[in-house]
Amino acid sequence: MGRHQRAETSGLISFLICAVVGAVSMNIYMEYAPAIWQLTQRRFMVCSGIVAGCGVISFIIGYASKSRSLNLNNGWFAPIRRIVEIVALSVVYASTIFLSSFALIGAANDMMGNAIFSGYISSVCAGFAGVVGYMTFVQAELMNAKTIAGLLPFFVISGVVTAGMTTDDPYWYHNNFSQLGDRTTFAARMFNSTLMLAGTCIIIVSYFAISELVTTERLQRLWHDRTNKDPNRGYDIPHFMARITILSALLTISGLAFIGIGAFRYTPHNLMHNVCAKGLPFVMLVLFVCLPWLAPRLSKAVMVASDLAALVCAGFWANMMMGHNTLTNVEALAGLMFLGWFIVFSRQIAAIEADRVAAQLLHAQMVEGGLDKNDESEHIESRIAADK
Repeated sequence: MGRHQRAETSGLISFLICAVVGAVSMNIYMEYAPAIWQLTQRRFMVCSGIVAGCGVISFIIGYASKSRSLNLNNGWFAPIRRIVEIVALSVVYASTIFLSSFALIGAANDMMGNAIFSGYISSVCAGFAGVVGYMTFVQAELMNAKTIAGLLPFFVISGVVTAGMTTDDPYWYHNNFSQLGDRTTFAARMFNSTLMLAGTCIIIVSYFAISELVTTERLQRLWHDRTNKDPNRGYDIPHFMARITILSALLTISGLAFIGIGAFRYTPHNLMHNVCAKGLPFVMLVLFVCLPWLAPRLSKAVMVASDLAALVCAGFWANMMMGHNTLTNVEALAGLMFLGWFIVFSRQIAAIEADRVAAQLLHAQMVEGGLDKNDESEHIESRIAADK
C-alpha cells in the first residue's frame, strides 16, 4: 500500500478503537459519577473532553509514527523541535475538538430535549470519538499548513458561538466583542480561551508557512546558477531574508495580538487589552498592503483579494464612525476577513509545497536521465504549463 492508502487504513482502525473507548468511558462516567457531575453542562463537558482526548491521542500516534526525526542521529535539536510541534498541534486539536463537540452536543440536546438526549449520550460520544479519531490520524499522516488552517474557522466560530449562547449578558452584542469576555463566567473563559488558542494556531501555521517559503527559495537558488546561460536567472527574490523576517514578525505579532486580547480582559487590564485589540487592525493592514513585496511567490489573485479585504474593512470602519454601524459588526467583519485571508494564504503555501515536491521529482528524473540544465529547465517549464 502507498502512503495515502496506509493513512486511510490506519484511520479506520483508529475510528474503531476511539469509538469503543468513547462508549466505554462515557458509560463508566454516567454510572459512577457523583450527582453534582451529572448536571447537563458538566455532562457535556466530560463528553467533549473524552472526544478531545481520543482525537489528541490518535493525532499524536499518527504524527509521531510518520516522523523520522524523533531520534538522536542528528543531535538534540531536531527531536526537541518535533516534540514542541507535537505539543503545540495537540493543544490546537484538543481545543478545536472540545469546543466543536460541545457546541454540537448542545445543539443536539436543544433539538431533542434533555430527557431524550440523555439516553443517547454514550452513543453520541462513541460516534464523535470515532469520527474524530479517524480524521485526526489521517490528517496527522498528511499534515501541512493547509490542514491546520482548515481547523481555524471551525475552532473560532464554535468557541465564539458557544460563548455567545451560554453567556448571562444578553446585551453584549450592542457594545463590542470584548464585553463577551469581560467577565468571570464559563462563557467568558471559553471566549478568551478561544482567542488565545486561535493566536497559538496562527503562530504554528505561520511557522509551517515560513519554513516552506524558505525551502522553496533555497531550492530555486540551488537549481539555478544565475548566469547568462540560465533562463531562470532572474527568478531569485532580492533581499529575501529581510522580507521573510518581516513577514514572519507580522504573522507572529498578529497571533500574539489574538492571545493578548484573550489573556488581558478589558476591566482589569484595559491598557494591554486596547494595545492588542487596536493594534491588530494595523498589523492586518500592513500585511494586506505589503504582501506583494513580502511574499512575491504568491499569486496575484491573493494580493488583489488582500487589497480588497483591506478596503472593505476600511469602508465598514468609516461607516461605523458616521454612526451607521456598530463596533461589534466591524470587529466581526475584520476577524472573519483576517481568518479568511489566513486560510487562503495557507492554501497558497500548501500549493507552493505541492509544486516544489513535483519539481523536485522532475529534477531528480532529469538528473538521472543525463539532461543538461537548459533541457531540464525546458522540461520543467513545459510540465508546469501542461499542469496549468
